Amino acid sequence: MAFSPKQMEILRFPYEDYDALICDGAVRAGKTSVMALSFLLWAMGAYSGQSFALCGRSVGAVERNILAPLMEIRYLKQYFHLAYNRSEHLLRVSRGRRENRFYLFGGKDESSAALIQGITLAGVLLDEVALMPRSFVEQALARCSVEGSKLWFNCNPEHPNHWFRREWILKAEEKRAKHLHFLLEDNPSLDQATREKYHRLYTGVFYQRFILGQWVVSQGRIYDMFDPQIHLYDPQQRPPALHNAGRRTVAVDYGTVNPTVFLDIYDWQDQVYVDGEYRWDSRKEGRQKTDEDYADDMMAFLGRRPCTVLVDPSAASFIQALSRRGVYVLPAQNQVLDGIRRTGVLLRQGRLHICRDCRGLTDELSTYQWDQRAEEDRPVKENDHGPDALRYFVNSLAEWRFA
Repeated sequence: MAFSPKQMEILRFPYEDYDALICDGAVRAGKTSVMALSFLLWAMGAYSGQSFALCGRSVGAVERNILAPLMEIRYLKQYFHLAYNRSEHLLRVSRGRRENRFYLFGGKDESSAALIQGITLAGVLLDEVALMPRSFVEQALARCSVEGSKLWFNCNPEHPNHWFRREWILKAEEKRAKHLHFLLEDNPSLDQATREKYHRLYTGVFYQRFILGQWVVSQGRIYDMFDPQIHLYDPQQRPPALHNAGRRTVAVDYGTVNPTVFLDIYDWQDQVYVDGEYRWDSRKEGRQKTDEDYADDMMAFLGRRPCTVLVDPSAASFIQALSRRGVYVLPAQNQVLDGIRRTGVLLRQGRLHICRDCRGLTDELSTYQWDQRAEEDRPVKENDHGPDALRYFVNSLAEWRFA
């Protein structure tokens, strides 16, 4: 395995006079895999009978981004015995009489801090640390009480006011932390064609962060890549087989005083088509509808083609009203920034198509803005009902669709 100079710095870190390692910068820059390798080799060389933590946004993310690549490294399989117990989220690594335990943890929300309490660690690797709650990260760090323990962080840039940048990156020297900043060029396994693909994948603030590796403020239009000339189609231009062959989903952003929006969406041949829209604005219409009224409207909207309906999870009473009518309802995944990023990828790649009849969604996509007054990444909560419903659907798609 050939390593770049930056990756060699990661391998040297455990044997230098630092307490922590921080790697930030572009996606696919070769940070995570080499950090995991260096972490395991250091742990097995320095300790026996100790516990370590591998942390990500979820246990599944750790299994996918850290564990799976580690288990495929020929050198490790040749010289170490690696045994993973999925039910316990525990990786045991041994060589001769030396053995250590590596526990997998997910830090998805504030409640996750309780998961890691009580354990004593000799080291922790936090992958995508900027996406974890501060309470979880600080609880993980507090667990590292074994003499000689080290802290390993890696992330892609976020808002410049993010707590991790303020407390760790800007204070790296006083924290005795080694800080390495990565770009795509620091990953020798990427060929030029792949690098160019990633340059085409993102735009706006996500390009600045994920490709240029910059901690920048989100500002201006969120979907600045949206172009009516490219992304809109006339009803007579829809693919003839769309309604028969496409996987249909209706996504709902529910409002009482604010507008309620249904989007009729088809996933077909790796393309996404928003083919219809329902919208009721109580303020404009001068009449507020009940859950039962909206449920009646949904039944008419579905017609004779039932499908999965994704609903804003906060609309519990509306979900119940639909369920009583036999509608298959799933609470939508409401991760805002992930959904915006994913929607931007589909638009950027020309794989999201919107019928011109969806005038409300089209207008809102053109004016959807970042809130520049906020101290974190947040859209302005105005004229966002169609984009919210669209995001619910996009969040339901597999992550590989956006790679």
